[in-house]
Amino acid sequence: MLLNAGADPNDGESLYHSLENPDCTGVLLRHGARISGTNALRRALDMPESTALELLLAHGGDPNEPAGEGPTKIWGEPLLRAIAVRRSARHITALLAAGADPLALTPHGISAYRLAMQAGLTDVVETLRGAGAAEALAPNEAFVAACARADTIEARRIQAQHPDLPGSLSAAHLRLMPDTAAWGSSEAVKVMIECGWPIDVRGGDWDATALNHAVFRGNPELTRFLLAHGASWREGHGFGSDVLGTLSWASVNEPTGISDPDWIGCTHVLIAHGLPTAERDPSNHERVLIDGRAMRFSESVTEVLLEGSNAPSETS
Repeated sequence: MLLNAGADPNDGESLYHSLENPDCTGVLLRHGARISGTNALRRALDMPESTALELLLAHGGDPNEPAGEGPTKIWGEPLLRAIAVRRSARHITALLAAGADPLALTPHGISAYRLAMQAGLTDVVETLRGAGAAEALAPNEAFVAACARADTIEARRIQAQHPDLPGSLSAAHLRLMPDTAAWGSSEAVKVMIECGWPIDVRGGDWDATALNHAVFRGNPELTRFLLAHGASWREGHGFGSDVLGTLSWASVNEPTGISDPDWIGCTHVLIAHGLPTAERDPSNHERVLIDGRAMRFSESVTEVLLEGSNAPSETS
């Protein structure tokens, strides 16, 4: 009704925000919405289903659209971004069918094929191989790929032949551990840590440690594992806070796209590993005072912080 009455679909926002409802996206496109310059194509890669991406590509979306400024610039072209956020082989097939360059490189010079190997995406690897993008991996890349597949035996075999791993890995390779945590691949993160990855390396779209990503995703099991292996809740991230800030933002805003998040469970684990005592902020009862900061958490997490501060510590 709005479009028929003259509403402008090219307002710089509507197409981007329509993508969680592809029917709405289709209406906008049929009324002349332009894709270029909206970041809609990369936003479509946040969707676990490929419908929105296929719709944009069918209406002229550029599968080789240059990356703009900000977090998306880390990976480069849409094909690389799709692999980096662990989208399905169907997403990859749609991009390739629309003309995406299978030989595209990240700003760090990592090819789509090598990135898929390093992300442990075996089905995507086969898709890219079918597009002619296969290439041999150097020992350090094969080591990273084995870790990403959570293949401990192969990772240890390569490590035995190259004992300088993972210490000799580049910064771009090392950041794949927090990237993997951001993707939700807990078993791969565990293999990386057990193989000697530095636990406080930062990565992901918001330059955060694996512990921050685990808490953001509401993953108590991985949170416990990382803390037991030396991670600290004081580890920072790119928004200038630490794991407390991550727990605050995630529990209040409940980000979409995460399967069964358990921020209450993460809170219990953090308390058991020495999180400071919390108390109600007398000036604002929606906030708590913790670590010298007034912070807001979800109601359920706030209750755990207030009631659990006196619980026994796992490190005591």
